[in-house]
Amino acid sequence: MPQLRIALAQVNACAGDISGNSSMVLDWTRRAVREGAHVVAFPEMVLSGYPVEDLALRKSFAAANRSEVDALALRLHEAGCGDAVVVVGHLDRDDEGVRNAASLLHGGEVVTTYYKHHLPNYGVFDEARYFAPGYDLPIVRLHGVDIGVVICEDIWQNGGPVTALGRVGVDAVVCINGSPYELAKDDQRTPLVTRRAAEAGAPMAYVNLVGAQDELVFDGDSLIATPEGGILARAPQFVEHLMVHDLDLTGGGHTSTDTSPEPVEEGTPLHFRPGALPAFDVERITLQPEPLPIYEPMPLPSTPEPLSDVAEVWSALVTGVRDYAHKNGFRSVTFGFSGGIDSAVCAALTADALGPDALYGVSMPSKYSTEHSRSDAAELARRLGCHFEEHPVGDMVEMFVDRLGLTGLAEENVQARCRGVTVMALSNQHGHLVLTPGNKTELAVGYSTIYGDSVGGFAPIKDVPKTLVWRLARWRNAEAEKRGETPPIPENSISKAPSAELRPGQVDTDSLPPYETLDEILDGYVEGDHSYADLVAAGFDADLVERVLQMVDRSEYKRRQYPPGTKISLKAFGRDRRLPVTNRWREVRP
Repeated sequence: MPQLRIALAQVNACAGDISGNSSMVLDWTRRAVREGAHVVAFPEMVLSGYPVEDLALRKSFAAANRSEVDALALRLHEAGCGDAVVVVGHLDRDDEGVRNAASLLHGGEVVTTYYKHHLPNYGVFDEARYFAPGYDLPIVRLHGVDIGVVICEDIWQNGGPVTALGRVGVDAVVCINGSPYELAKDDQRTPLVTRRAAEAGAPMAYVNLVGAQDELVFDGDSLIATPEGGILARAPQFVEHLMVHDLDLTGGGHTSTDTSPEPVEEGTPLHFRPGALPAFDVERITLQPEPLPIYEPMPLPSTPEPLSDVAEVWSALVTGVRDYAHKNGFRSVTFGFSGGIDSAVCAALTADALGPDALYGVSMPSKYSTEHSRSDAAELARRLGCHFEEHPVGDMVEMFVDRLGLTGLAEENVQARCRGVTVMALSNQHGHLVLTPGNKTELAVGYSTIYGDSVGGFAPIKDVPKTLVWRLARWRNAEAEKRGETPPIPENSISKAPSAELRPGQVDTDSLPPYETLDEILDGYVEGDHSYADLVAAGFDADLVERVLQMVDRSEYKRRQYPPGTKISLKAFGRDRRLPVTNRWREVRP
């Protein structure tokens, strides 16, 4: 049977950095070719970065992408990589509009380009806003093997190009992806890829981006699946990785098990309408018709151990902080160390992401701050080995309180705002990125002070419910103990009752239900779009449901002004959940 060595380059691209991304493709292709790869596949829109949002609408940006693809093909050839077929995702533009494209580079030329057919328009995706769908289906013959290419959403929707490839006959399918991470997404992704491989009647090589772009994190998890449902090889999550694997293939497009058109001569378009499927113009392009001489396959790569759910989330959050800081040119970060669980988890995440020397913790006690909060903050910094300083805000608070005659909530909030001014001033003075350590539960119900504890440039745990924050803290400490290290998070920060400490003896449950109950209600309302009636029918107290839903609905204006933060859930605030600020609809009892 024909053999083919394929390399999946799971890489970290940066939006807009066309020349930098192109150099990365060249470097990784060199590595793959040194390992004998005949096909090297890169992720979706690797040249432009993904997603590029309204950059896609700039003609100059599309022209720069196309120009770089042509130049890259020539540079690959000059670098001795011209015999390999390199699949590169990029942005393109033609008479039909802007395209999400995959070009196949070989011999110093762009031999063909495939345009993404299914354009997602849900959740974080707005591709119908930007791109025109493609209907051309090129199939390239390399070393006697017929190879088809599809892009990401093309395998998430039934029908379309994968079905068409299965019916006309291919030996392998390359699927390039920019598939964002969500908790337990692999539970969907793996069976999906194996199902599409079966539909195509051929192995599917699935390569995904890794790294972070604003709120989105890409976990890699590239794999090769067989039509029989097996996994031949798999890359680790959240790290750049080159996975090289040998395929034994049928050859000559004989994998088709469905009724197929008669074989066509090279270069002859075939207008293909399989049943109710959209029309595809199938074109077979021969580069190297004869199979390779039999060669010794590479040793099988080791399969990485799957990450637990909590380990996945931690890795995603670390990736989000690291790439947001590095890709935006920040060398250091700062935020308030309160002694509480949220700031402690954010500090541990940041130390893992950037190193402790890039972290500048600030304690900003007021007259209501307890001694244990101050000592817990200092202990956190000691355990992490990061920078730490104390700037009391009591005098600033008193000046506002006395001058304006503030009492009650106004007095409480001015403390948070003095802290916000302090960290932003330190940011301006030293060039630190300010992190916002609020969690998803508090953000959902508006339990934060706008222009106070909500100030900052990035919110690492914005999409993490409070109960998961505690789980992350315990998991991270346990991992440290396994490695014989000091647990980074003080036990007191985990076990004590959460409090904003804005008045004597204050705890969060003075204003909120217990977090275990609150997170369950919020999961139903925010993630599941359940109504008031649904939640009451599920057994929650009617008065409590009404109270929580009103808090959520009335806090949209705060969420709209909150910094971006790493998405880990099905429905993160921001790109996933878009509601009007001015909104009189309320999910309350009839």
